[in-house]
Amino acid sequence: MSTEGAPTNATITVRVIKSFPYRTCKNLVVHGLDLATVTVGEFKARAIHDIKTLPGWKPYQNVEFDTMKLYTKAFGTKTQNLIINLDHPEWVFDDDSKTLAEVGCEHETEVSLFNRAAYDEYVANPVDKW
Repeated sequence: MSTEGAPTNATITVRVIKSFPYRTCKNLVVHGLDLATVTVGEFKARAIHDIKTLPGWKPYQNVEFDTMKLYTKAFGTKTQNLIINLDHPEWVFDDDSKTLAEVGCEHETEVSLFNRAAYDEYVANPVDKW
């Protein structure tokens, strides 16, 4: 599948981050997304709904997930930080009304889902505790 344009059957991996210092993260793979019509808010709500209803996500249900950030695109470079990219603060999805295509998502993009307060605390003092 081509990564140009906005695919109507895209797959996006959501990196659900429970703890930044302990690098606690689990992947949620979402298939069949129309990047031109699905908004950031709808996608975030779908991911949170899956976390609350799918088996295997119980340890993540007590976290208030409220923010998404682009992690990497297919065939793109990854950050040295294993939990989240601390550079590119403009990659945070601040506008829930924009479509996934408008914020730069393509087929096989990886997006991080996390608590913004925990992220801001980690950015101010990026210490790993494990």
